[in-house]
Amino acid sequence: MDDAYAAQMAYRVELLAGKGDAVYRIMGPAKPAAAELLARVLDEIEGVAGYARAGEQVTCPDGRKIALDYDKPLLTAALLVQEDLVLMEESAGGHILTGAVLCFPASWSLAEKFGRNLFDIHVPVAPYTKDVGKRVQRLFDFIKPELPMWRANFLIYSDPDLHQPRPMENRRSVDRDAAKWLRVERQCLLKLPKTGAVVFSIHSYVVPMEALSKLEVDELMRWHDPTVIKPRERG
Repeated sequence: MDDAYAAQMAYRVELLAGKGDAVYRIMGPAKPAAAELLARVLDEIEGVAGYARAGEQVTCPDGRKIALDYDKPLLTAALLVQEDLVLMEESAGGHILTGAVLCFPASWSLAEKFGRNLFDIHVPVAPYTKDVGKRVQRLFDFIKPELPMWRANFLIYSDPDLHQPRPMENRRSVDRDAAKWLRVERQCLLKLPKTGAVVFSIHSYVVPMEALSKLEVDELMRWHDPTVIKPRERG
């Protein structure tokens, strides 16, 4: 939870009401994993400032009151926490995406990725070779419930909107002459001990590039395509 919690949750509620299965999908067999995830979320928020539970209702830090709907556990969990939530479950073809509330995709489409395995999900990502795919699958195979992991990435956009789904054939472009926004995803991997499902959570941050210090921009320039950020913006 950060200072954008209220705004992001309001946007999530709006998207869930208006976008349907573009932002929320779950397979029937994934419900036990979703129920285990909801139980974990309720444990995590217990005692956290801003949350209050009274019976089967939770008051959130932004004042929303969420009824605990155990028939829709994944949706309920996503109405409580700021992260997008993705369930990956083991199958004969590796871990597949069996459920998600994905309101803030960074240039990918839930409709295209739903039901696919890890390698197919990453098809448009050039560095995601078969060798990398095997290593990522091994990570999912051997991740331990007591040892969750996290990583972060960053992308530069010309548009600060959090909801940016794109099909695989429509890749993101950045207007070199427009204002730039830095988008960072804090991604966590957590294995649920009972069902064995892996939860992939995504917390998105978006800030204008001008909010960064010169040192921060210079560090980003070491890793990013230099044609995206004009040299004069580095000062």
